[in-house]
Amino acid sequence: MTWAPERNSSLQLSRSTPLQLLRSLGSGPRGLVESEAEARLVRYGENVLPARRVPSLPIIFLRSLRDPFTAVLACLALVSALVAAWATASVIAVLVVVSCALRAAGEHRADRSAAGLRELVASTATVLRRTDNDAAPVPREVPVDQVVPGDVVRLAPGDLVPADLRLLRATGLTMHQAALTGESAPVLKYPVDEPAAQAPPGAGRAHALADQDFDRPEVCFQGSSVASGSGTGVVVAAGADTRFARADKPHHDDRRTTAFDRSVYGISWILIRFMLLTPPLVLMANAALRGRGLETLPFAVAVAVGLTPEMLPVIVTTTLARGASALARTHQVIVKRLPALHDLGAVDVVCLDKTGTLTQDRPVLDCALDPAGRPDDSVLHWAAVNSLWTLQLAELPGADALDEALLDAAEERLPEDALEYDAVAALPFDPVRRLSTAVVATPRRLGHHTLVVKGAVEDVLERCRLSDEERHRAVAFAGRLAADGLRVLAVALAERPASGRPYTTADERGLTLKGLVGLRDATAESAADALAALGHRGVAVKVLTGDHPGTAARACRELGLDPGEVVTAASLDALSDAEVGELADRSTVFARCSPEQKARIVRALRERGHVTGFLGDGVNDLPALRASDVGICPPEAVDVARETADVVLAAKDLTSLDHAIVAGRGGGATIAGYLRITLSSNLGNVIAMLTAGLLLPFLPMLPAQVLVQNLCFDAAQLAFAYDRPRAAMLRRPLKLQPREVLASVTGFGVINAAADLATFAVLVWAISDTRGETAFHAGWFTENLLTQALVMVLLRTGRGGGIPTTAGVLALTGLLLPLSPLGPLIGMAALPLAYYPLLALVLTLYAAALYWLTRRPRALRP
Repeated sequence: MTWAPERNSSLQLSRSTPLQLLRSLGSGPRGLVESEAEARLVRYGENVLPARRVPSLPIIFLRSLRDPFTAVLACLALVSALVAAWATASVIAVLVVVSCALRAAGEHRADRSAAGLRELVASTATVLRRTDNDAAPVPREVPVDQVVPGDVVRLAPGDLVPADLRLLRATGLTMHQAALTGESAPVLKYPVDEPAAQAPPGAGRAHALADQDFDRPEVCFQGSSVASGSGTGVVVAAGADTRFARADKPHHDDRRTTAFDRSVYGISWILIRFMLLTPPLVLMANAALRGRGLETLPFAVAVAVGLTPEMLPVIVTTTLARGASALARTHQVIVKRLPALHDLGAVDVVCLDKTGTLTQDRPVLDCALDPAGRPDDSVLHWAAVNSLWTLQLAELPGADALDEALLDAAEERLPEDALEYDAVAALPFDPVRRLSTAVVATPRRLGHHTLVVKGAVEDVLERCRLSDEERHRAVAFAGRLAADGLRVLAVALAERPASGRPYTTADERGLTLKGLVGLRDATAESAADALAALGHRGVAVKVLTGDHPGTAARACRELGLDPGEVVTAASLDALSDAEVGELADRSTVFARCSPEQKARIVRALRERGHVTGFLGDGVNDLPALRASDVGICPPEAVDVARETADVVLAAKDLTSLDHAIVAGRGGGATIAGYLRITLSSNLGNVIAMLTAGLLLPFLPMLPAQVLVQNLCFDAAQLAFAYDRPRAAMLRRPLKLQPREVLASVTGFGVINAAADLATFAVLVWAISDTRGETAFHAGWFTENLLTQALVMVLLRTGRGGGIPTTAGVLALTGLLLPLSPLGPLIGMAALPLAYYPLLALVLTLYAAALYWLTRRPRALRP
């Protein structure tokens, strides 16, 4: 029979009995015939996640034209070409091409680095295949991309699930599903005959997952891994049809404007409005007051270009690309989207999951207590005896995480031979009775056996000889331990006369409670120091986890992070968005979070003005990764999470995040300093240029001179990309507020304009009529470059980078260019010596005013 179903999800196909399912898949317990597997591979494609193409360099170059300043400059170049102002058009075109080329090169390098992180969820899988219908099935290791629906797959400890499976057989199988649900505890998996009628253990839990089907015991999802035990399952969905792949197909893009958009682009659009208004205003003013016509259009365009921080795209791209390159080289942190590095510098809230970030994905022993609550190592002793001999006698593939933790603790705290017993039998753990039993020969009591029982508290107590009061007291005590974040197991003993018959679950009666063992998640080694470092840098940490409230709170307390009152995410459903924002602002830990609840908390924080980063690694983290300003993930994150994230860390370690935030603040400080310095100078020049154009009978500067001046200043501004911010700039989140920046720019711009107008007066007094316009143009050209050099030195916020040297070269250019052979070519003549002392006086007063203003309130500081 040839299988040709519609493309269904794993859950749709698993709503049937195993026999019905195998028939619907055209398969059987012995697996597929090789020829049928090959036909299905051709028909339905390889078992891989949908590929994401890395854009080519030309495509990225063309996308760079969408930058607002770049687009406006291109329009100004077109206008200049239409009026035959070829020099103006050529200079602007060069600026556009250089800006786009530098940006495209930086983003292409980042894309290629991120693409190198892409890997399959698993490399190989063990499947049962037959050469023909009558042949015996043979286990085969095949590449995971060759797995097809209908394949019968074998699972062993440590295996990654290659596709969505419906279990046919299982022995002590537990799965890690943290990548899908965020819960750190392994989940029991076992086959069932009627899924629709089966309620999985723990289905009544209070947590609110987006889809409770992850709790179904008979389904193993791609993206999960085997914690312990073994199993065999049939593939019900592969490739793009798995839940893992479909999680990367949101109904809408949840990412809104980021901090970069609100700051750099916000300032850009304000300036663009002024730029678009400038040419018509200049034309109308000159026509009304001076009777000039379209001959002033090149000058108007040059004035608009003069207001533009033409090098902003270049400085932003170069600064962020250098920061991203340094992060990748020194800390192995990959920045996939360059503006995300700037956003990292502005982050003041980091939201993260507990599992694997604050903790190590493995339990450790916290306490071993007798029924009265007193520490008692004998409880650990018997719990370890149960773990060891159940593993040995039941021939399980490997110990689960809890048993490993107990055996490790026993090795550290008990004598070397403490677990040496003559073992008799073992009844392994199963998900129905939720306990395991090891039977050993009783020491020094010939003919007697000791039953050592360990498991869920309620199920062990049910089998103990206890009064109702004693049982109630034990349950309450275990509940307090669980509320404190521990996973609690009960240990009980029973002595029986030796018998020749096999031991069964019926013998697990009349037990004596020995005590309780509590296990906790091991905290990450560097997490405490990293959390303290983030706190010192003004970054608040919010823990959004699918785990138990007590477990999350305990991990936070152990790491020095005050959890406060833990919020259970289900309580958010009745709150408005504004109320969620207020709660998120004052709370630290949110437990039992579904993926959408995580995203809602992140959105609420952003609505309250926070710049948020979200660190996640699983499918359950995708909505929050998209909702945050910066999506962050570790390299071992699931493939779709790495594709969605903006930043990929070197490890699931907050220390790497701290390095990335520092690098982002450095880049943001450089961009902020550049904007304040450049816009201050440009605004002052434009104000003076417009004023002089209306007062003088000639243009205060020719369009070619304006553009040459811009080119000189632009070339000098490249030094800002290599500036190193001072340590004080890295201590707090760096947020560029357009209003604050423009207030600062206005203050410095007015002082610059005043210096320019004072220079006009000096020029009018010092220059005779015979020298006329050419000497005036030279005098103002010189003064402009000298004031710009002063601004670069006096308003800089960093150190190094060669800015003083570059400013000196710019000043020399301003002094020498009018005197060189190039001066007459662009309409400038030599200046009288009397001009220079007066110019020095103007510059001294200008420098003093700048120094005074930098000591004013923060809003006016660069």
